[in-house]
Amino acid sequence: MKEQNKKRGMVVLMLLLILIWSFDYIVAKHALETFAPLSLLHLKYSVGLILMVIVKRIADPGLKLRRRDLLTLITCSIMGEIIYFYCEYSALDYLPVSIITILLAFVPAVSILIEMVVYQIIPSKKLIAGILISAIGVILIIGVDVKELLQGRMVGYLFVFGAIMAWNAYNFITARLHRNYSSISLTVMQLTCTVLLLSPYAYANFPGIQVFTPDIIGGIIYLGIFGAGIGFFIQVKALKILGPTTTALFSNFMPVVATIMGWIILSETISLLQGAGGILVIASGYFVIKEKGKAEESLK
Repeated sequence: MKEQNKKRGMVVLMLLLILIWSFDYIVAKHALETFAPLSLLHLKYSVGLILMVIVKRIADPGLKLRRRDLLTLITCSIMGEIIYFYCEYSALDYLPVSIITILLAFVPAVSILIEMVVYQIIPSKKLIAGILISAIGVILIIGVDVKELLQGRMVGYLFVFGAIMAWNAYNFITARLHRNYSSISLTVMQLTCTVLLLSPYAYANFPGIQVFTPDIIGGIIYLGIFGAGIGFFIQVKALKILGPTTTALFSNFMPVVATIMGWIILSETISLLQGAGGILVIASGYFVIKEKGKAEESLK
């Protein structure tokens, strides 16, 4: 019963996280008018790190990083934080929030393809069908943009696919770290590593104190406390309590919420054909994650 209540509570937190991360795109898009992507990421993670260090000292004092995990931690920060968010934030200059979040739902399909190449794992016919449907959805989304592609949107799509590849690399590399550290410890270590790696660039490209208007400061605080600190902690905690498959399923709700927010707040729209492609990508992504979870359970 206690375990069930813990899972229910985690489900509520994951739904809250979808709202937090969807609004994160809106806030980031405004902040990126002032900051370069990596500078914004450094500020965001610095605020998040301060929060999580305080939380850790209260709830889970003590931290010992095993030397053999250092290279893995650095690689995770480079792939899952720096490259991923650089690509994602850069794409915001070229594409609507809705298109970016919909395309990111293609991550599970790419994950299966990577497993085929790297681990020689042959997916079931159902998984192959899900991947093909997801690919058709992506083609519909991009295919409608033929004119825009020639006017710069191609760069945006390349950034999104760069983010997809970086996130898949992060998931494969970081898997074993979740078994060796608490959720708070892993959050603090990854935030610390990312902030340290970005510091030289951030200090060399500091825009000046005059750009820190009240709305910019408020946006950075939101991105740091909710997007980086609390958000990252909820994600790491969910991986332990709900497992990777269930946790991944929640990501398919984000394109819907982000599309609504982009329409209401930023007046962004997408075509009907792109919407249809989005439905295919989201639905097939959900299907692929569930089928992959069933396959993994059957092997235990």
